[in-house]
Amino acid sequence: MSRSAGRTKLVHHLETPYSAVSWPQISLDDQDAILELLCNLLSPIGQHRRAHIKPSKGKRAARRRRNKIDAKDDAASAPVPPPPELFEKVAVGFNSIARTLQDVSSDARRPPYAMVFVARGNQSAAFNCHFPKMVGVTSKDSPPDERTRLVGFSRSCSDRLSSSLGIARVSSVALSRDAPGAAPLWDLVRRKVAPVDMAWLEEAMGVEYRATNIVSIEAAIGSKRARTT
Repeated sequence: MSRSAGRTKLVHHLETPYSAVSWPQISLDDQDAILELLCNLLSPIGQHRRAHIKPSKGKRAARRRRNKIDAKDDAASAPVPPPPELFEKVAVGFNSIARTLQDVSSDARRPPYAMVFVARGNQSAAFNCHFPKMVGVTSKDSPPDERTRLVGFSRSCSDRLSSSLGIARVSSVALSRDAPGAAPLWDLVRRKVAPVDMAWLEEAMGVEYRATNIVSIEAAIGSKRARTT
């Protein structure tokens, strides 16, 4: 082996003996159609936010505004209308969605999300690889036709979701089952997206013995330093 190829060593680590949980396969055409309906559904929220909510400019800017309160402007300001009804049925962001999925898994009486959308094309897999497992576990007791659907967008679409919601950065969106106006989107997603396959959960509940799964890979190591005397 040439020196330029680098040195490697065999590294062993434990791997799960059960089958992996994969993202549902969705054609690019179906992804585009789903994204179009999703953005159209969310756009009233973004319109309300842009019209009535000033984007944050940081703590210093907020402090300056408090120090320059204009009584005339306050008296003339009109009350802000409430956001669209859909606003209460939408969850945005990794933390919010993951926290709700955890709550659902510990409380079977609470209905899960109908749909979870993730902009996979904008992220490393490390940021979203937990979604198939969490979505599959939280909806495993639901009828097959009513299980939460997980939609992963392969193409970059974070900017479009951000524009629809009027938020700077959006990587994931979830809709509750009773979200108003979401029926056409749910019908399309239910036809085009299969529920998350949780075969490993059935395997884990069985009594079949499974041997320890040890994976061995070759990992690169640094060049050996010359010993100085």
